Amino acid sequence: MSILLSWLTLSLALWITAMLVPGFEVRGVKGALVVGAVFGVLKWTLGWLIFTVIGISTLFIGFIFFFITWWIVSAILLKMTDMLTESLSIDSFRTALIGAAVLSVLSTLETYALR
Repeated sequence: MSILLSWLTLSLALWITAMLVPGFEVRGVKGALVVGAVFGVLKWTLGWLIFTVIGISTLFIGFIFFFITWWIVSAILLKMTDMLTESLSIDSFRTALIGAAVLSVLSTLETYALR
Protein backbone atom coordinates (compact mmCIF):
# COMPACT_ATOMS: atom_id res chain seq x y z
CA MET A 1 0.00 0.00 0.00
CA SER A 2 2.84 2.39 0.79
CA ILE A 3 4.38 1.86 -2.66
CA LEU A 4 1.08 2.82 -4.29
CA LEU A 5 0.79 5.92 -2.11
CA SER A 6 4.41 6.90 -2.85
CA TRP A 7 3.80 6.49 -6.58
CA LEU A 8 0.65 8.61 -6.49
CA THR A 9 2.25 11.39 -4.43
CA LEU A 10 5.30 11.42 -6.72
CA SER A 11 3.01 11.61 -9.77
CA LEU A 12 1.10 14.50 -8.19
CA ALA A 13 4.35 16.29 -7.36
CA LEU A 14 5.58 15.84 -10.94
CA TRP A 15 2.30 17.18 -12.32
CA ILE A 16 2.45 20.26 -10.05
CA THR A 17 6.13 20.76 -10.95
CA ALA A 18 5.15 20.79 -14.61
CA MET A 19 2.60 23.52 -13.90
CA LEU A 20 5.18 25.66 -12.03
CA VAL A 21 8.38 25.26 -14.07
CA PRO A 22 8.52 26.59 -17.64
CA GLY A 23 10.12 24.09 -20.02
CA PHE A 24 9.08 21.13 -17.83
CA GLU A 25 6.04 19.46 -19.38
CA VAL A 26 4.08 16.38 -18.32
CA ARG A 27 1.41 15.29 -20.80
CA GLY A 28 -1.80 14.76 -18.83
CA VAL A 29 -2.72 12.83 -15.73
CA LYS A 30 -1.96 9.47 -17.35
CA GLY A 31 1.42 10.89 -18.38
CA ALA A 32 2.08 11.97 -14.79
CA LEU A 33 1.39 8.42 -13.62
CA VAL A 34 3.74 6.98 -16.25
CA VAL A 35 6.46 9.52 -15.48
CA GLY A 36 6.03 8.89 -11.74
CA ALA A 37 6.47 5.16 -12.26
CA VAL A 38 9.51 5.48 -14.53
CA PHE A 39 11.18 8.14 -12.37
CA GLY A 40 10.47 6.15 -9.20
CA VAL A 41 11.97 2.96 -10.64
CA LEU A 42 15.03 4.83 -11.93
CA LYS A 43 15.54 6.54 -8.58
CA TRP A 44 15.19 3.23 -6.75
CA THR A 45 17.51 1.29 -9.07
CA LEU A 46 20.09 3.86 -10.20
CA GLY A 47 19.82 6.70 -7.68
CA TRP A 48 22.21 5.30 -5.08
CA LEU A 49 24.66 4.15 -7.75
CA ILE A 50 24.88 7.61 -9.34
CA PHE A 51 25.04 9.21 -5.87
CA THR A 52 27.94 6.93 -4.89
CA VAL A 53 29.82 7.54 -8.15
CA ILE A 54 29.50 11.31 -7.75
CA GLY A 55 30.49 11.10 -4.07
CA ILE A 56 33.61 9.07 -4.75
CA SER A 57 34.59 10.99 -7.89
CA THR A 58 34.47 14.28 -5.96
CA LEU A 59 36.84 12.82 -3.34
CA PHE A 60 33.98 12.38 -0.85
CA ILE A 61 32.94 16.05 -0.97
CA GLY A 62 29.73 14.87 -2.61
CA PHE A 63 28.95 12.83 0.48
CA ILE A 64 29.53 15.82 2.75
CA PHE A 65 27.19 17.97 0.68
CA PHE A 66 24.69 15.15 0.18
CA PHE A 67 21.73 17.51 -0.38
CA ILE A 68 23.38 19.10 -3.40
CA THR A 69 24.51 15.71 -4.68
CA TRP A 70 20.97 14.28 -4.42
CA TRP A 71 19.67 17.39 -6.18
CA ILE A 72 22.02 16.76 -9.11
CA VAL A 73 21.19 13.04 -9.13
CA SER A 74 17.47 13.87 -9.27
CA ALA A 75 18.06 16.20 -12.21
CA ILE A 76 20.06 13.49 -14.02
CA LEU A 77 17.27 10.98 -13.38
CA LEU A 78 14.66 13.46 -14.62
CA LYS A 79 16.59 13.85 -17.88
CA MET A 80 16.87 10.06 -18.14
CA THR A 81 13.10 9.79 -17.62
CA ASP A 82 12.65 12.40 -20.35
CA MET A 83 14.66 10.19 -22.72
CA LEU A 84 12.77 7.02 -21.78
CA THR A 85 9.18 8.26 -21.98
CA GLU A 86 7.13 10.38 -24.33
CA SER A 87 5.05 11.72 -21.42
CA LEU A 88 7.77 14.06 -20.13
CA SER A 89 9.54 16.88 -21.91
CA ILE A 90 12.37 18.86 -20.30
CA ASP A 91 14.03 21.61 -22.34
CA SER A 92 17.49 21.62 -20.74
CA PHE A 93 19.54 20.37 -17.81
CA ARG A 94 19.03 23.74 -16.14
CA THR A 95 15.27 23.19 -16.33
CA ALA A 96 15.81 19.70 -14.89
CA LEU A 97 17.74 21.22 -11.96
CA ILE A 98 14.93 23.70 -11.28
CA GLY A 99 12.37 20.93 -11.64
CA ALA A 100 14.32 18.68 -9.25
CA ALA A 101 14.40 21.46 -6.65
CA VAL A 102 10.65 22.11 -6.94
CA LEU A 103 9.95 18.37 -6.93
CA SER A 104 12.01 17.95 -3.78
CA VAL A 105 10.12 20.70 -1.96
CA LEU A 106 6.74 19.35 -3.08
CA SER A 107 7.63 15.79 -2.12
CA THR A 108 8.73 16.94 1.31
CA LEU A 109 5.52 18.92 1.82
CA GLU A 110 3.40 15.97 0.68
CA THR A 111 5.25 13.61 3.01
CA TYR A 112 4.56 15.84 5.99
CA ALA A 113 0.95 16.39 4.93
CA LEU A 114 0.28 12.65 4.78
CA ARG A 115 1.68 11.91 8.23
